[in-house]
Amino acid sequence: MANSKYILAKERVLRDPILNFIRVEDQTILDLINSSEVQRLRRVKALGVANLVFHGGEHSRFQHSLGVYEITRRMITHFDVNRPTFWNHDEDIVVMAAGLLHDVGHGAYSHTFEHIFGTNHEQFTQDIILNPDTQVNQILSARDKDLPAKVASVIAKTYENRLVISMISSQIDADRMDYLLRDAYYTGAEYGKFDIERIMEMMIPTDDGIIFNEAGVHTVEDYIISRYQMYIQVYFHPVSRGMEVVLENLLSRAQAMYNEKLEPELFFSTIAKVFEVGKNISTEDYLKLDDGVFTTAFSIWRDSKDPVLSDLSRRFLDRIPFKSIPYSESKLRSLEAEVEAGGFDKFYYSGTNNANNIPYKSYSNRNKKNKPIQFAIGGDLENQKGLSSLSTIVKALDDDEITDNRFFFPKELLETDDNLKKIYATSRRSI
Repeated sequence: MANSKYILAKERVLRDPILNFIRVEDQTILDLINSSEVQRLRRVKALGVANLVFHGGEHSRFQHSLGVYEITRRMITHFDVNRPTFWNHDEDIVVMAAGLLHDVGHGAYSHTFEHIFGTNHEQFTQDIILNPDTQVNQILSARDKDLPAKVASVIAKTYENRLVISMISSQIDADRMDYLLRDAYYTGAEYGKFDIERIMEMMIPTDDGIIFNEAGVHTVEDYIISRYQMYIQVYFHPVSRGMEVVLENLLSRAQAMYNEKLEPELFFSTIAKVFEVGKNISTEDYLKLDDGVFTTAFSIWRDSKDPVLSDLSRRFLDRIPFKSIPYSESKLRSLEAEVEAGGFDKFYYSGTNNANNIPYKSYSNRNKKNKPIQFAIGGDLENQKGLSSLSTIVKALDDDEITDNRFFFPKELLETDDNLKKIYATSRRSI
């Protein structure tokens, strides 16, 4: 049983559209949910700019983090039934806190922010957990002075118990299961659904991570296909990526103006921190940034005297994405030249976005640190087989990389550039 000292007198139950109920029984978890750093995640969208394509995709990193916590809590409950003497309940709080906090370091506009400013949300997550000035650290330390380091090591994937790491980070973990179902629900993508209850029922905890009962092969297979479809239809959507390029170029122009001290009045103190040379932003200043802060900046920049900053701000706020065509490196310079010939600065009005993802990795004979999804044949833990050897569908996806390299440009060029217009007309497709 979990440490009774920290059990709430009355369980808190939160309604959730994906998991139905999120149950909070532990005082430390409740305190973490109410911390400033976790509450900030309400102001960071889970899908970045994808809500500009899928209008229902307005959900936050906060919702997702609660979901990951709940799935880890349910995993622990299942382990008690499946292998009652195996799971060490001293690790309950470690894995539940890691599930709740795994995204606490995400920046505004999520992965786009990381790409532009060279930050790493997992590193910031660890910094927030380990920084004695954060509420998160103080809450964890109040329970156990070693708890912040333990939780941070789960995020860093260095925690000594591989099972705990696999619950948060593996090919079929609490993080992926929640974001796939949650993103599918809010975007209306029915093909992103899978049977999470059945998957958890089939889980078997081991010293080396989670494996599955052989009876769960087709359920896990369905999860892999759902993940594949979500990447193809949602995460790699060309219009969403077109807005990402607008956002990247907008922030690049703002960075250049900040460096050159142009219109300094546009850069209020909170937003200015991220543009400072070296990007050695403190944890305190980083936590002040969220989607709303940047949206406020874009609204101010829309009235800039600089035509590029003003125009790109307008395009982002008014949802005017760049159009795109497939490209090869050999054609890139000529495509950029066409953008320049059309009267646009290629640095700010073109860009590339290379979407790459492997739906299922067997890691066979290549990376022994990462394991394929394994199944216990006939319930025998000593007799295991990888998913690819049990599913012909997954075998077809085994290490098969989804690749879509696209060149982005202003849609106005389709009115004046016959070459771009021709390529665009013959290459339009949903990837």
